[in-house]
Amino acid sequence: MIVIGSDHGGFSLKEEIKKHLEARGTQYVDIGCHNTNSVDYPDIAKEACQKITDGQCNMGILICGTGIGISMAANKVKGIRAACCSDCFSAKYTRLHNNANVLCMGGRIVAPGLAEMMVDLFLDTQFEGGRHQRRIDKITAIEQE
Repeated sequence: MIVIGSDHGGFSLKEEIKKHLEARGTQYVDIGCHNTNSVDYPDIAKEACQKITDGQCNMGILICGTGIGISMAANKVKGIRAACCSDCFSAKYTRLHNNANVLCMGGRIVAPGLAEMMVDLFLDTQFEGGRHQRRIDKITAIEQE
């Protein structure tokens, strides 16, 4: 199960990604926003990430205007490794090497077709482990400090 959320700046792209998730048969929970009225992205990030950390969802997709603010907020939640991506290479390698569990994008930066490709790469790429696990463990240790 995927959790998806956006602020008003990412609403349109979120709606396009939802259609793509449905077409690929991927189940998701949409936590909002549900229109283009202004909302605060930290609230959306927190709610989405809590669904991951409590086990209701295993990955997330978050969208704001640039993807930056919502990724910063998401990364404040213990256990979340959110990556703001604007290209396919980054979307793939943040899973492969960083075991990211949240893909963040900018609704004003990433076109729908590119976003769909990035979502597919993010969801379909498995963490490589090996030497990369040591680095993930170090990230987790920072959270514990």
